[in-house]
Amino acid sequence: MMKQRILCAALCLFLLAGAGSHAAAAGSGVAITIDGAALNPQTAVQVSNETTYVSYWPVVQALYPDATASWEDGQAVVRAAGLIMRIRPGARYLEVNGRCLWVPGGFRTEHQVILVPVRALAQALGASVTWDGAGGAVRLRSGSGPIRSGGSFYDANDLYWLSRIIYAESGNQPLDGKIAVGNVVLNRVASPRFPNSVSDVIFQRGQFTPARNGSLSLTPNAESVLAAKLCLEGANTAGNSLYFVNPRTCPNSWAARNRPYVATIGAHAFFA
Repeated sequence: MMKQRILCAALCLFLLAGAGSHAAAAGSGVAITIDGAALNPQTAVQVSNETTYVSYWPVVQALYPDATASWEDGQAVVRAAGLIMRIRPGARYLEVNGRCLWVPGGFRTEHQVILVPVRALAQALGASVTWDGAGGAVRLRSGSGPIRSGGSFYDANDLYWLSRIIYAESGNQPLDGKIAVGNVVLNRVASPRFPNSVSDVIFQRGQFTPARNGSLSLTPNAESVLAAKLCLEGANTAGNSLYFVNPRTCPNSWAARNRPYVATIGAHAFFA
């Protein structure tokens, strides 16, 4: 009986993904157009913390009329020519074509409708989005197709080493902490004070312990690979940090004494 209820709830969440509440759309005060045509006024729209969330299925249908959707393994899966998109309620990323797009605030649900930030959804679907402040409208324009696949977008060498240093340094940390470690590496790549590639930063003498003790040879777990992809997509939880330490094991570190403090995430303190 319990299993049947769970399956029923999941099915309802999927079946209602394209439906909406007129009150939700009207109450948001935001109109959405796609290629100049207004989205169905019954489409659920919600604005929170200056982010516009929209029911994903009407947008997908408008841009990809032949798309299909199904509920698989606790997530909505959308398929169209050149597109496989997965939306898992409770996650903070949108998976599309092997890529992971950061959604810091996660997805929303309203009356069992899955709402996705419109900018992340537009990026996944290869559309451009502009905000018309005067008219209170979000305007989407279709592009030439979905975003590039992960296989062509991510540099394989960067993804390989970044996922390994993240796992070696923070494999037991929360996702935000894993992303923060990846941020430190990429911030160093961008800084003239450090080498200009992911692998060279990691193997710079005297910097990262895993480069010396062999733990980089360990196969990263799934969340470490996810964190590496999110970092390469621009996700950032550590700001401009260039250093991190575990205050418990290094209570009087050089970074803590000499660099500006940024944040503490999980077991690590981060410094710029």
